[in-house]
Amino acid sequence: MDAQDRGQAGEFDSADQWVLNPRTGTYELRLDRSSEQSASSRPRGAGGGAPRPDAQDTGGPRNNATQNGSARTSSSQAEAQAEARAEAGPGPAPGAAEGVAAVSRPDLPAQRSRRARDAADAAIAAGRRKRRPGKPGRRRALLWTGGMLALLIAGGSVGSYLVYQHLSGNIDTIDIGGAGSGGFKKDRAVNVLVIGTDKRTGSGNESYGDKDSVGHAETTILFHVSKDRTNATALSIPRDMITDIPDCVTRTPDGTRVIAGTAETRFNQSLGQLDRDPGCTMRTVTKITGLTVDHFMMADFNAVKTLTTALDGVEVCLAKDVDDPSSRLRLTAGDHKLQGEQALAFVRTRKSFGNRSDLDRIQTQQQFLGSMIRKMKSGDTLTSPGKLWKLAEAATEALTVDTGIGTIERLRDLGAEMAKVDPKHITFATVPVVDSEDGATVLLNKAEAEPLFAMMRSDTSLSEVKHQEAFARSERKRLLRGPRADPADVRVDVYNGGGPQGAAQETLAWLRNDKDVPRSANRGNAPAGVPRTTLEYAPDQADQARALADMMGLPAAALKRMAKDRAGHRPMSLTLGPDFKEAGVSVGGPAEVPDGVQRMGADKRVCAK
Repeated sequence: MDAQDRGQAGEFDSADQWVLNPRTGTYELRLDRSSEQSASSRPRGAGGGAPRPDAQDTGGPRNNATQNGSARTSSSQAEAQAEARAEAGPGPAPGAAEGVAAVSRPDLPAQRSRRARDAADAAIAAGRRKRRPGKPGRRRALLWTGGMLALLIAGGSVGSYLVYQHLSGNIDTIDIGGAGSGGFKKDRAVNVLVIGTDKRTGSGNESYGDKDSVGHAETTILFHVSKDRTNATALSIPRDMITDIPDCVTRTPDGTRVIAGTAETRFNQSLGQLDRDPGCTMRTVTKITGLTVDHFMMADFNAVKTLTTALDGVEVCLAKDVDDPSSRLRLTAGDHKLQGEQALAFVRTRKSFGNRSDLDRIQTQQQFLGSMIRKMKSGDTLTSPGKLWKLAEAATEALTVDTGIGTIERLRDLGAEMAKVDPKHITFATVPVVDSEDGATVLLNKAEAEPLFAMMRSDTSLSEVKHQEAFARSERKRLLRGPRADPADVRVDVYNGGGPQGAAQETLAWLRNDKDVPRSANRGNAPAGVPRTTLEYAPDQADQARALADMMGLPAAALKRMAKDRAGHRPMSLTLGPDFKEAGVSVGGPAEVPDGVQRMGADKRVCAK
């Protein structure tokens, strides 16, 4: 394991390794002579067999002797030991006295053909390739949190083929019938919907009431990771928010069917009710936010218990004493480390903090999850192979995902993308809502929600926006201060530099027909792609630029003033970039987070009160 190179392997001995004996074709466990470890003490979940020597190809550990820079046993020594075993004949393997425990098991390979031995030798040689330098934690895929919790995958540190097979076997999958984007891409923003259900599966959970629940979307977080992986937003969606649930396609053993949508329905009924699957919840979230969801991850009550136990507890802070019979949470004011049943009680309590509403419970869960992220990212976790293995085992057993990420390899790749974000740039936020007339449900606050959704769509960092707000306000005032030209006087050439196909023609039609800008022209594809939409204008076209920026919803950063000697008498140039969605939709998110949006940094320690 990687930690062995740094002397941080804990209970694992860097001399203990499975090696292939070229004479016999069998795998043997090579032990440090001072160790009394036996084959039965291998990490749980290895599928009953030995890790293959080609684990390097799947991100797993290499031969430890190669890692340490010098082989503990030379080929000549291996041959001598093999000859000693041959001369000894039947009986205990003499290698046991020399620090080698020979293993005879039906699930380990016996005599192998020459072709198999050649393949094994090639795999061993491949495993000796030089390791690339890098930060220790980056090789371990990390992070998915939300709702009742979700996932942690420890990729590189426990990544042999047999371990991958074992962990993949833990994962349950659902075919979501074409919902979502079809799969995340490394060069695009990533949206993962994490769903915590109220399904009472697992030992002891039936006693929490409603034991026959089909599993609704009780706690839902849309985890949005920016394209450049510099920031992420974890957006909580209130379960009692009234919304429209669209039609959705579901796959069942009896075939494919369409479940009709319902208007003005509680959001949590997008899952479970009428046999709706997580694909229906994904479609509902897209309808609300305008963000296409790539994948979902779903967990029940057991996830929070098993993951917090694998982490040896998650630290929380309480501003007051709590005694809640409903959730069974009983804690004194101050700091606590919670795991198992106590951790579940903390994220379930609704009568202990704030106004005892579901919105206050969301804030408590966000505080808990922020602490859990910090614990997962800590060196104490990342350098402990034992903890990483327990976390991977617990997470995959508690997890249900869509078929697009239904293998440990795909989860590892997704985790590697998400783990690139520093916790200080992960921000928890909640969809803005207002109370409804019945007092039991809430309604979407469109005035505050739409700017927040636009910021997420444009990858705007909510963690840094506070520092940017004052600058953005002054920039917009400076650039957009002044008179506006009449639409009939606006002259602009429209280019497509990375927007959707046909965007330039669509924009031209919209400008002419909806905004009365007759002096606009479609110039087709731009000479080169642009990272974001830009409007170039000459100094004497500033009034035209302001007018077009107002029409298009362009941020100040999109305006580029050309040098006077370059402008001539040309029209302005509007180049549509990847941030352009469609004509009439503002380009880029607003510079300021609406005042009513609740947010909290994942790196902040907050006491529940």
